[in-house]
Amino acid sequence: MDSILRYFPKISEQQNSQFSQLEKIFRFWNNQINLISRKDIDHLYERHVLHSLSIAKFFEFSPGSNILDVGTGGGFPGIPLAIFFPSVNFTLIDSIGKKILAVNEIAKSLNLKNTKTICSRVEDLSEKFNFVISRAVADFPIFIKWTRSKVQPGGANPFPNGIIYLKGGDFENELKTIRQNVLIYNISEIFSEEFFKTKKIIYYPIK
Repeated sequence: MDSILRYFPKISEQQNSQFSQLEKIFRFWNNQINLISRKDIDHLYERHVLHSLSIAKFFEFSPGSNILDVGTGGGFPGIPLAIFFPSVNFTLIDSIGKKILAVNEIAKSLNLKNTKTICSRVEDLSEKFNFVISRAVADFPIFIKWTRSKVQPGGANPFPNGIIYLKGGDFENELKTIRQNVLIYNISEIFSEEFFKTKKIIYYPIK
């Protein structure tokens, strides 16, 4: 929790309370369903919450925006971002029912009014959103194929609508097959922890 306050010192009392509660609630559900590895749970704030919030360091979502978190798993990056952007609407989707059940209960326990959950494959979803977000559920070209049609083109939010993808390691070969230019942000420029050394955000605008 200390890392959240260090990098986001201006969060409200309510946000502080929600982030503080998250560990206890998440540990409970992780024991029931194993949302993340048991070894990783001790690094929840750094490797999951803070990693999710790196998006907020580069992107400002306008109030009323609709964001789709694809393959949300344990609720990342959607739940931390829903806490951080209380006036933005987040839809968290995953094809594994027990994970969606847990994420739904976590959101309820945190009294998050700006989230909803869907158990489905993203390909079967008919809605459109301002942004699609995710944490490396597939190679990026494949992810674009799955989700491009779910983004409403246009917008100036102040960024054009698009796909925001958390990714680590070497993915240059993946980008060679993408004709459109993408923007890459180095998370290590804002977070000093060793974990973020190779972590990046890929932004694929859809104008």
